[in-house]
Amino acid sequence: MTEENNGLWTKNFTLITLGTAVSMLGNSIASFALGLLVLDYTGSTFLYALYAVTYNLPQMVVPTLAGPFLDKYSRRKTIYTLDFISAALYGIFAWLILGGHFNYGFLILGCILIGTIDSIYQVAFESFYPMLISEGNYTKAYSIQSTLESMATFIVPVSAFLYNLIGIAPLFLINMATFFIAAVMETQIKKEETYVKKEEETFGLAQYKRAFSEGTHYLQQERGLRAITLYFMVSAFAGSAFHTMVLPYFKLNFDYGEYVYMFTMGWMMVGRLIGGAVHYRLNLPVNKKFSIALTVYMSLALVDGIMLYLPSDIIMILCFVDGILGVTSYNIRISATQSYVPDERKGRFNGIFEMALTAGTLSGQLFSGILTLFLPERAVISGFMLLNFMAAILIMGRNGKSVKKIYNRRA
Repeated sequence: MTEENNGLWTKNFTLITLGTAVSMLGNSIASFALGLLVLDYTGSTFLYALYAVTYNLPQMVVPTLAGPFLDKYSRRKTIYTLDFISAALYGIFAWLILGGHFNYGFLILGCILIGTIDSIYQVAFESFYPMLISEGNYTKAYSIQSTLESMATFIVPVSAFLYNLIGIAPLFLINMATFFIAAVMETQIKKEETYVKKEEETFGLAQYKRAFSEGTHYLQQERGLRAITLYFMVSAFAGSAFHTMVLPYFKLNFDYGEYVYMFTMGWMMVGRLIGGAVHYRLNLPVNKKFSIALTVYMSLALVDGIMLYLPSDIIMILCFVDGILGVTSYNIRISATQSYVPDERKGRFNGIFEMALTAGTLSGQLFSGILTLFLPERAVISGFMLLNFMAAILIMGRNGKSVKKIYNRRA
């Protein structure tokens, strides 16, 4: 019996899952603690915001530029090489802090490097991961992935505790170790990558331009993929407004609002965890996936748009529902698109998709922040969610026939 017929938990899938879990654990600890360090070191909200923007800026451009290369070169080698580099970088960060050489300039340079590495890694991982999933197990695999991502958010309180207890340098060393372990695991993955160019073939600027053009032309031809990408860019635009505004709303309207926020929004993560477990066992009816997804998109917009007008107990329930709906949206979309797009085009599609999400997220954060100068937070969120609701109808609904070809498949 071949590995492909062994079900989901093949050697390759087990290795990539364990590596992801280990690196995600270390990165969650170090990332939140790094934000605390910036606030403590600078005492400036502006410099903290500048640090966040610096990390996110590469994600506006790098994923799309990386896509054509990742459709010609080994994604497996790219993944473990970037993890080895990340391990080295966090080791250098720890050395700088322990040696008393840390300063804000080094931090900004480090953020640019890490943001660039993460941008390339995300496209490489999302393009390689589905190649390690046996046929018919995409939904199960991505339910595991979404569960790991949800579990990582529960590390945040632990990160704050460890930061105050032992400082940032030991946390960087932990992150260095987790990236190194993940990279070693990833070197053991054995998978033929048929799209990789032969050694005698050249891949210069002309070949890169042709590959880039082929990627954009592919998306133009695929009306369903184009509609999905456009809708999720709008959804990211609206969703970033919600996630940006909800903390200030709680902090300004409740005593100890940051703790109310953590407890209330924590139910969203509980919903995602339970939703991920359910999707691992649940097989949605293939011919109903698009209808379920469209209902979920509209329901999420409604729930997020009204929840802050309701009593806190109801908000917690809606956050729990929001988490279940969110993981359902994620699983249907990613399992469908990654099983639909050919291996040799996944890098370019995922690069364009990630750039669209980042553009939506950053612009949503900016415009929602500007609007709060004139409107209360709840009104801003409701307006953005109305836009999200209309986008689900006008983009996904009107292109339903094309999207159904992608969603209504056994994945």
